[in-house]
Amino acid sequence: MAAAKLVLKSFAGGPILSTPSAPNTPTPTTSSSFSSSSFFPISKAISSPPPLRSSASRLPHNYNPLPKEPAAEDPRQQQHKTILVETFHRNNCLKALLGALSRKGSNPVRLLGRDGDWTHDQLWAAVTFLVEAGRAQEALQVFDFWKSKEMTRINDANYSRIIQLLCEGCLMEEAVSTLQDMEKYGLVPSLAIYNAIIHGFARDKDFDNSSTAFKKMLEAGLLPTPETYNGLIQAYGSYGLYDEMSKCVKRMESDGCFPNKVTYNILITELARGGLIERMERIYKTLRSKRMNLQSSTLIAMLEAYADLGILEKIEKVYRRVMNSKAYMKECLIRKLATVYIKNYRFSYLEELGNDISARSGRTDLVWCILLLCSACLLSRRGMESIIQEMKVAKVRFNTTFTNILAMFYLKMKDFRSLDAVFSQAGKQNVKPDIFTVGVLFDACKIGYNGTHVIEEWIKNGSLEEVVEIKTDNLVLIAFGRGSFIKHCEKLYSSLESEAEQKKVWRYSDLISLVFGKSQKELASAS
Repeated sequence: MAAAKLVLKSFAGGPILSTPSAPNTPTPTTSSSFSSSSFFPISKAISSPPPLRSSASRLPHNYNPLPKEPAAEDPRQQQHKTILVETFHRNNCLKALLGALSRKGSNPVRLLGRDGDWTHDQLWAAVTFLVEAGRAQEALQVFDFWKSKEMTRINDANYSRIIQLLCEGCLMEEAVSTLQDMEKYGLVPSLAIYNAIIHGFARDKDFDNSSTAFKKMLEAGLLPTPETYNGLIQAYGSYGLYDEMSKCVKRMESDGCFPNKVTYNILITELARGGLIERMERIYKTLRSKRMNLQSSTLIAMLEAYADLGILEKIEKVYRRVMNSKAYMKECLIRKLATVYIKNYRFSYLEELGNDISARSGRTDLVWCILLLCSACLLSRRGMESIIQEMKVAKVRFNTTFTNILAMFYLKMKDFRSLDAVFSQAGKQNVKPDIFTVGVLFDACKIGYNGTHVIEEWIKNGSLEEVVEIKTDNLVLIAFGRGSFIKHCEKLYSSLESEAEQKKVWRYSDLISLVFGKSQKELASAS
């Protein structure tokens, strides 16, 4: 107790630092020729037979005592059931095959020999699995064995498929080897195969071999299509070779192969990723003048480019289009937008962002963080209480980030009673403090808050002996800054002369001792 008071006194005295469900409604009954009301007259007739004429008059006109035969099943329904059964059986077979291939030491060729043969589905499932698992040689071996079982399997379609699969994985040595094997059988590579080879080398940044494959394609009498150039343009852009990308577009146009919608979208995306905003906007205007549409991924790339540069006005224009589309925004982009809004004090935009993301993906921790920050930065008590109530209804578990936002809000409001409640609730929910929490406490103590009981609780539960870390969301640091306590810690830490002292593992108790100039032993003896 005395130790805690001494710490607070030292810091405060020092210089100020920069439904139940509704009852069921009765369901009305429908009458039929076999309802109970139809049987009552007949039962009376058995016990006391009336005249034949009277009995006959009581029977329905279309009465038939024989049971009806079940209606024949619709052929379409029967066909649908058959397809479902076949699909279920095929999926089980594929699952069993992939399970066997994934076992350690499995031999695909031996498995194929054991099974006798595989269907096309089984073969391509196995080959795809092996290529993706880094077992390309085994994939080629099992492909060779499979096609040797029937000569008709040695065809353009099968070779095209495996070559494209290898190129997608940048396995160019294997792809070229398979292409040569294909030519041994007298098969002529198609444009799709050449495109795959050209793009595969380009993705691997081997533009010399890509160019060689391009020339070979022309020698074979095949003319490039926009798809051929699009893959090259994308590869140049991915490596930041924007001048080469522009040259490729000019060559494309000079060859009489004009850019299409995909070409323009690739150009905009790659220029946006490179931060070349002016060039990106020129291509965008060209696309609009040709009445072509932006792809969702292109919109996202443009939005991210504007967010990186903090161009608020243009962010808003593109953001509206993104929200009106089905484009998916990753968390990193949401954080970039939130950062721009916070730094520009556009808290209404920040709130709108939180609500828009919530409508799409639900109230995640990031959404709650954004909404809490809106009210905290505006110092809106009503807004803060409203969000807290929503969180209670949603049974959201408070974490370090939420605790620190609330603590910082009440510190700025100088509402020490509510600040007490925040620290108390954090203790009850076992939310451990981080460096930001410790900073908020000591910054509050400087302006009159009595945090003795908080420090005592932290000493009691061992929080001060834990390693210093930051668990608070970075958006909170952007919104509120680091505070005077943390800045003072950083200043003192950087002034340490001993390199060993800087590299040691720091605990919260070490930081407190560093700031107040007293060791833990001295504080303990003072108590």
